[in-house]
Amino acid sequence: MKKFLIVGLGNIGAEYENTRHNIGFKILDELAEMEKIKFSMDKLGDVATFKFKGRTFILLKPSTYMNLSGKSLRYWMEKEKIAQENILVISDDLNLDFGTIRLKAKGSAGGHNGLKDINEKLGNQNYPRFRFGVSANFSKGRQSNYVLGEWSKEENRYMPKLLFKGANLIKEFGTAGISNTMNKYNGPLEL
Repeated sequence: MKKFLIVGLGNIGAEYENTRHNIGFKILDELAEMEKIKFSMDKLGDVATFKFKGRTFILLKPSTYMNLSGKSLRYWMEKEKIAQENILVISDDLNLDFGTIRLKAKGSAGGHNGLKDINEKLGNQNYPRFRFGVSANFSKGRQSNYVLGEWSKEENRYMPKLLFKGANLIKEFGTAGISNTMNKYNGPLEL
């Protein structure tokens, strides 16, 4: 049975729960709810597993904090013997407009500290990633406050639809492959 490791990036703790930086956790929570599964604390993260169309999906929310996400990813990748092309990392992206989805087979960290750490721990950047646009509506020097800030009222209106779309993207990634999934999901938020 083909296995996939889906890694949602975020920071642990209630104070980070609804922040832009935690979109990876939020999308995995949505998928877990859809599949009626629960996360349990395990080594270096919270983990939940489900089967869908002959595939096994292992959902991981690292407990190492954003900047050390690679440690958790690498541990679970090796423990579960998952090929690098069957990993999907979900992160926020300041370079994309709010709600824009960009699925890619590989790429740079683009200034994202969680992705930087994963690139370092893997020794390359050849793994699929799902980037969720949070836009860059902040003044100079306020980037950290912005990504660690909560969604605006306007953004929150669209979150249920976006989380649902993100959860379905993950299932499609595992069943239809990355190219088909990119063609279907990549693009701006449809209002």
